[in-house]
Amino acid sequence: MDYVAHCHGGALSAHYHTLLPVASWSVRACQCAFCTAHGAVSTSDSGGSLTFSASEPELLRRYQFGTRSADFLICRNCGVFLGAVMMQGSQRSGVLNVRSLRPSPSDLPAPQPMQYGSEGMEDRAQRRTARWTPLSADSL
Repeated sequence: MDYVAHCHGGALSAHYHTLLPVASWSVRACQCAFCTAHGAVSTSDSGGSLTFSASEPELLRRYQFGTRSADFLICRNCGVFLGAVMMQGSQRSGVLNVRSLRPSPSDLPAPQPMQYGSEGMEDRAQRRTARWTPLSADSL
């Protein structure tokens, strides 16, 4: 199945491909200050694919904080956080903020609160590499 996400104004978008039924998605609510402030709820599928794009590239804001191990993609115009991307070796992967999906799937599982603050850099990279969705070659 293919799903489309975008910021409020449509300047940033994402295409998420997964064979997993929505009811079995891993839906996570990170408890860091950034994610709680944005109301972010994320999902990913290591067997799927994800493409982030910008119809107005000048509105893309790449934000890094904490460990600076990922770029958080935010629209400069409307402030929507679309997802995050990282590079680990030659592998690029990402996670999608499910609150940006249009339309929102009706049978999403309840988000599970997650605490990642105690992870070391190597553990964080390994978790993301194993769990996050591979980015397509033409993704931001």
